[in-house]
Amino acid sequence: MKMLIARSSLWFVAALLLGVTGARAQEAHWLSDYNKAVDQAKTDNKNLLLDFTGSDWCPWCIRMDKEVLNTREFKDYADKNLILVLVDFPQSKQLPQKVQDQNSGLQQKFGAEGFPTFILLSKDGKVLGQQVGYLEGGPSAFIAKLDSMKK
Repeated sequence: MKMLIARSSLWFVAALLLGVTGARAQEAHWLSDYNKAVDQAKTDNKNLLLDFTGSDWCPWCIRMDKEVLNTREFKDYADKNLILVLVDFPQSKQLPQKVQDQNSGLQQKFGAEGFPTFILLSKDGKVLGQQVGYLEGGPSAFIAKLDSMKK
């Protein structure tokens, strides 16, 4: 009986770990190091999307994350087309000083005044366009906006 319980527990833990690993594999990969992201964009021949956000306090940022950025449609699009850069200005969590300094510099460089602000850059760092504030219409509207910036 103990052996059966031990095996059942082992299978449960294995299934749980596989589920967690699978869920994480489905998440979009947001980088916090801008220079690393620029290098990756050049290597992968992709545009960069900067997300200026207040991830833990800005209601429109949180809504955009939930309704657009965390959807399968956007994640699939981003995986094929974008290097994602999170430029976060949280209130509850503490970022490393290096990241805080970088984010403040990026905010000044690109003139991001409100949250959320999305800036699309070419792999060479040229600004292709921006979206300031929440965008109605879900992932398809946001993807269409990004595609229109590339033209």
